[in-house]
Amino acid sequence: MLEHQLIQSTGFRNIGPVGARTGFAVRIRIPNYHGTRLSQLDGFTVTVDGEVFPFEHNRLGIRDEVYTLAELREETSARWGLLEWGEILVDKPGGLAAGIHKVEVLARIRYSYFPPDVHVFPMHEARLATLCMA
Repeated sequence: MLEHQLIQSTGFRNIGPVGARTGFAVRIRIPNYHGTRLSQLDGFTVTVDGEVFPFEHNRLGIRDEVYTLAELREETSARWGLLEWGEILVDKPGGLAAGIHKVEVLARIRYSYFPPDVHVFPMHEARLATLCMA
């Protein structure tokens, strides 16, 4: 069961092998009121304890697929369902230290019923998250 909040309380973790962490992941739910095509997503900016990780560099994992921003923009068939969770994968050599972190996500989403030249709509959320193992 997914929580109502954009940032989920589970799934905040380091990625990569122990001793050689390559970054971290933040679990999220779809930033929309219904499922959508991945091409409607325009990236996710993540901020942890004031350090900003820009949307251009972060990847999105859904099911067993990982998409870069360029791949999201070009994806024409894959959808993100309302009841599915995704992960924002952030590169940070060494990962994050164990403990409590202030995590913020700015999701950038387009709506198919707005003209393409209309700006991307931002959705922001912040919460405290605990990383149990570095």
